[in-house]
Amino acid sequence: MKAPEKNKRRVGVGTALRFTFLLVGALAALFPFYTMIMGALQKRRDTSLVGLLPHLDNLTLDNFFGVNQSIDLPRSLLNSLIITVIVMVCTVVFGLLVGYALAVLRFRGRGLVFAMLLLVQAIPFQLLMIPLYVMIVRFFGLADSYVGMVAPFAINSVAVLIFRQYFLQIPKDIFDAARIDGASEVRILWSVAVPLVRPAILTAVLVTFIGPWNEFLWPFLITKDVSLQPLAVTLANFSQANSTFQQNPMGAILAGACVLAIPAVVLFILFQRHFTSANIGSAIKG
Repeated sequence: MKAPEKNKRRVGVGTALRFTFLLVGALAALFPFYTMIMGALQKRRDTSLVGLLPHLDNLTLDNFFGVNQSIDLPRSLLNSLIITVIVMVCTVVFGLLVGYALAVLRFRGRGLVFAMLLLVQAIPFQLLMIPLYVMIVRFFGLADSYVGMVAPFAINSVAVLIFRQYFLQIPKDIFDAARIDGASEVRILWSVAVPLVRPAILTAVLVTFIGPWNEFLWPFLITKDVSLQPLAVTLANFSQANSTFQQNPMGAILAGACVLAIPAVVLFILFQRHFTSANIGSAIKG
C-alpha cells in the first residue's frame, strides 16, 4: 500500500512542477504585453518597478487620443487592412496550388523546385530588398501603389511548405478514388484536398497576417504618399508638435504599438481553437 501512495505523491509533485514551469513561462511571455499596455495608459512615464502597478491617478486614454491626432488613424488602419487582405488571399491561393503540386503531382523537376523553395528560406529578405526595389520602382513603375507594396509578399514560401506537409499526410487513395470518378486535378484540390487541410489554411492565414500587418521597412521604401502608408509606417511619423507626444512621447509610441498589436492578438484568439489536425483517416472506408 505504501508503494502506490509514493507513486501518487511523485505524480502529484511532478504535475505541480510542470504546472509551475508553464505558469512562469506564460507570465514571462505576457509580461511585455502588460508593460506595453501599462506604458500606453500612463500620464507620466514611470520606469520603476512601482510603475508596473496600475495607479488610478496616473491612468489616462490621452495617449490613444494623441495617436489619432498625430496621424490619420482610420485611413492608416484601412491601408494596413487592404495590404494584409491582398497578401493573405495571394498566399493562400498560390500556397495551395504550389503545395498541392509539390506533394501530389508527379512531374520532372519537382525535386529541384522544392530545393529552390528551401533555398529561398535561407536567404534573408534584406538581401533581396535592393534588387526588388530597383525592379518594382524603376522597371515596373509601381511606386506609391498597393501593388508595389504587396508584390514581394504575394507568394509566401513558408505557407507553401505548410500546405505541402499537410497534403503529404493525406492518403493517396483519396486522390486516386477521385481520379477514377473522373475529377480533374482542380476539382480534386477544391473539393477533396482543401476541406482536409483547413488547419493549414488557418495557420497560413495567421502567419501571413502578422507579416504584412507589422511590415514597416518595405512600405516605407515604396511609398511616401501618406494616404497609402500602412499603420506601421504612419506610427513612425508622429507629429512632434502634438502636445501629448511632447509630454509623454513613450506613452504615445506604446499606445500606437497597442493599436497595431490588437488585431493580431484578436485574430490569434479567434483562430487558436481551430489549430487541430483534421481527422484525415476517416475519409477512407474500411
